Amino acid sequence: MTGPRRRLRPPVDPYILALLGMVVLATLLPARGVAAEAASGASTVVVGLLFFLYGAKLSTREAMDGVRHWRLHLTVLACTFVLFPLLGLAARGLVPWLLTPELYGGFLFLCLVPSTIQSSIAFTSIARGNVPAAICAGSFSSLAGMVLTPLLAVVLLGSSGGGFSADSALKIALQLLAPFLAGQLLRRWTGGFLARHRRIIGFVDRGSILLVVYTAFSQGVVAGIWQQVTWPRLLALLAAEALLLAAMLALTWYGAPRLGFGRADRIALQFAGSKKSLAAGLPMATVLFASHASLAVLPLMLFHQMQLMVCAVIAGRRARDPEAAGEPAPVAGPGTA
Repeated sequence: MTGPRRRLRPPVDPYILALLGMVVLATLLPARGVAAEAASGASTVVVGLLFFLYGAKLSTREAMDGVRHWRLHLTVLACTFVLFPLLGLAARGLVPWLLTPELYGGFLFLCLVPSTIQSSIAFTSIARGNVPAAICAGSFSSLAGMVLTPLLAVVLLGSSGGGFSADSALKIALQLLAPFLAGQLLRRWTGGFLARHRRIIGFVDRGSILLVVYTAFSQGVVAGIWQQVTWPRLLALLAAEALLLAAMLALTWYGAPRLGFGRADRIALQFAGSKKSLAAGLPMATVLFASHASLAVLPLMLFHQMQLMVCAVIAGRRARDPEAAGEPAPVAGPGTA
């Protein structure tokens, strides 16, 4: 018990600090002219590489092993792609007196992003929940998000998202879905290499996203993003995101027993159903929003750090629940209740 709690203590993810560092760098030294074109081209390449790696690393067999627990997975998908978007649409009432239309577009976009995999698994494990279910639920959400996120963005954001159209869906298919499927098809040959060099691949993943953030915010700074996002607007955005996260945490936790889920599944549902993936959302935003990506990326970055801090506290408390005393984290099949 002591070990997991120690690992939860750092309140700020160091990677978030690196991402914020890219925002500061782009603010002080934005890429312009030829440098901007080079950064944009490199960003396009690394986004394709990122989704190829996502496809190559995602175990299809592991995901399919969880089909038997379909009720939980469908519930997570409903939370991610139905409840979140509905709450995002309800926040439209905050425009323009609290949020600008551009910030609201980013807020709504984060509601359309798939769930996380790694952090959902980690927090579920610490809280002694159903870890196999969290693995499968996160995998299903990532797979579904490849199709559902761009389609929902086209339908719900429309012209407010920087010119969404059928061309945007085609662009997503070519730049994101095609590399992802290629990674899945080549996983038989690349899986061993990726497993042996997991640390190096992790650096490539994170380094690529840092470049994406720098490129997006460079474009935003040149376009005058910091004249559009004032401190009062930023605080309003944080308040709206705090309410969004609180609502999803409450709905997943208190709604689970009504759907017949036991404690272990309830924990997996709360952590997998209340979070959004920064790794998947950032590259998608650069493709879907183009020159407006910085305002779409900002709400997602803030929400990501908020969810990590809050869920770390919740996981620690769940691990100390009387119900969890003396119980190992479930490691059997996904049907463990």
